[in-house]
Amino acid sequence: MPKSHFSHVTTWVFDLDNTLYPPHMRLFDQIEVRMTAYVMQALKVDRARADYLRGHYWRTHGTTLAGLMREHSVDPAPYLMEVHDIDFTVLSPDPDLRSAITALPGRKIVYTNGCAPYAENVLAARGLNGLFDAVYGVEHADFHPKPDAAAFDTVFTKDGVLPTSAAMFEDDPRNLAVPHALGMRTVHVAEAPLAQTHIHHHTADLTSFLRAIT
Repeated sequence: MPKSHFSHVTTWVFDLDNTLYPPHMRLFDQIEVRMTAYVMQALKVDRARADYLRGHYWRTHGTTLAGLMREHSVDPAPYLMEVHDIDFTVLSPDPDLRSAITALPGRKIVYTNGCAPYAENVLAARGLNGLFDAVYGVEHADFHPKPDAAAFDTVFTKDGVLPTSAAMFEDDPRNLAVPHALGMRTVHVAEAPLAQTHIHHHTADLTSFLRAIT
């Protein structure tokens, strides 16, 4: 994988969950349990219905929160506090990943569909705190979630990202479609590759991938 594919990149945009930590640490499993509980309470439905709606809203609206907001006018602030009140000790520091990200030339930002305080907790647990120039959560996108084009436009405008000089690292392939259309270099971070025209590169090992391009 030639370094030349990234020689033009001056801004590096990283998703958070299952991107800056590996899925086997299962942090997001805790969030899914709390999301289901929140849906049960907010909509007065049983667990089976709440589990269905959680997945349905994720598929239809991009995130469970977006579905709750659009279809039920749920206040996002209490939801974000509740679902992210989890045990971060399941994460471990990764000095090799920190070193690989540090070596990247240019600006480095995190952009997640979670909230920024949650992201900061994850970064601290992974030993990546203080490494990024900015951390953006769904609140910075006016609660529009990835993969909505409006979400990317809002965050990238705030940060001054020039897409044609940027790369996006993301575990959810849906969230790479808009970056690709904007002219970004796209990297799918996941165990298995996915053949999609909007995905330029795949890696199951983010640290090794970053080392290979710097």
